Amino acid sequence: MHSRIHLSSAHGLRPSVLPLKPACIANKAIPVGLGLPRRLRPELACRASAAAGGGDGGSIKGNGGGGSGGSGGGGGGSGRDESSSGPRLEPALAAALAAAGRTIESFPSDFVTGLLSGKVTLDVLKRYLELESNLFAKLVWGIQGFRERLLADPSFPSKMAIEVGIGVVTKVTAEKTKRAENFWAEIDFVGANVVMAIIADFMLTWLPAPTLSFQPKVKSSNALLNFFARCPDNAFQRVQPGMEPFSLVQRVGAIIRNGAKLLGVGFCASMLGVGMTNTLAAIRQMIDPTWAPPNKPQDVLPTSVAYGVYMSISSNLRYQFIAGIVEERGIETIFKGQHQLCTVLSFVVRTLNTFVGSLLWVDFVRLCGMQKASKPADVKALPQAETKSKKK
Repeated sequence: MHSRIHLSSAHGLRPSVLPLKPACIANKAIPVGLGLPRRLRPELACRASAAAGGGDGGSIKGNGGGGSGGSGGGGGGSGRDESSSGPRLEPALAAALAAAGRTIESFPSDFVTGLLSGKVTLDVLKRYLELESNLFAKLVWGIQGFRERLLADPSFPSKMAIEVGIGVVTKVTAEKTKRAENFWAEIDFVGANVVMAIIADFMLTWLPAPTLSFQPKVKSSNALLNFFARCPDNAFQRVQPGMEPFSLVQRVGAIIRNGAKLLGVGFCASMLGVGMTNTLAAIRQMIDPTWAPPNKPQDVLPTSVAYGVYMSISSNLRYQFIAGIVEERGIETIFKGQHQLCTVLSFVVRTLNTFVGSLLWVDFVRLCGMQKASKPADVKALPQAETKSKKK
C-alpha cells in the first residue's frame, strides 16, 4: 500500500505555486512514489477525480506503475492518465444545460443515462426543455408513455385531440341522423355509444404513435416477450436519435403486437358500449312498458369479437400507416417547421381515414353475416307485383 500525504502548508507547498484553486485540492490524498514532480500531483489528481465523476479520487499511471480509478475504472499504458475514462457529458449538452440553469441531477434517471451515454442529442435535449414549459406536458409528464411520445413527436397532443374530436363529432352526427326527433329522449344511448368511440379513438392514436424512450429494456425468461420488447411502437417510424435501427422482423412484430392489443381494446370497448346500450334499454322498458327500442338488442359477444378483430386488422394497419408514413415521413418531413400547416393536413388525413374506416366496418359486419344488405331485385319485385294485381 502506498502511504498518503495531504497537501498543506506543512509540506512547504505555497498556494501561489499550485495552478488549481484551493477548493479543488481540498482533502485530496496523493499517492507517494509515483515518480512525478511533487508540484504536478495535485493537478493530475484533480483531473482524475473529475474524470471519475467526483469520486474518491484516482491513481494516475506513471512510469510503469499500476493504477485504479474511482468510478471510471483503471489500467492503461505507460504515461497515460485516466481523465477520459468513465461517462462524460458532451460539451454542447453541458453548455445547453448551463444556459438553461439546469443540472444533470434534475432529470429522470433514464434520461440521465441517455445524456451520459450520448444517446440524447442536442435537439432532443432542447425539445425536452421546451416541453417542460408546456402546460399540457406538465400535466402528463409523469404518466408512463406520454413523455416518450412527446419526445418523439411534440404534436402528439394535437393529433390525439383531432382524432378524438373527429370521432365524437361523426358519432354524434350519425346518432342524430339515425334517431331524428328521438335524439334527446334517447340521449343515454347516445352517450354510451360516444364513450365507446372515445375509448377506441384514444387507443387507435396512442398505440401506433412513434416513441423515443431511454428506459432499459425489461429482460424476461420468455424469448417472445423479449422480442416484442425490442420492437418499435410504430412499424413505419423513423429511427429516433440514440435508438438502435429496427430490423424488418421487428417492424413486422410491431404490427402483430399492436394488433393483439387492439383486439383486446376493441373487444372491451364494444362490450362496454353494447352492454351499456342493452342495459339502458332494459331499464327503460321496465320503467315505461309502452316504450319500444328503435332497434332490437345486439348480441354482445359476437359484436364485441367482430369489433376487436376489425380493429386488430383494418384499424391497426390504417393508423400505423397514417402515423408512420403519411404524417412522420411525409407531412412533417416535407413541411418541417410549419406546425399549423402540418396540423391542418393531419386533420384532413385523419378525417378521410375515419370516413374510410366507417365504410370498411359496414362491409366487414356484412361479411360476417351480422348485417344483411337489401337485394335490389327484391325491391323492384314489389312494384311489379302490385302492377300485375291492378291489371287483373
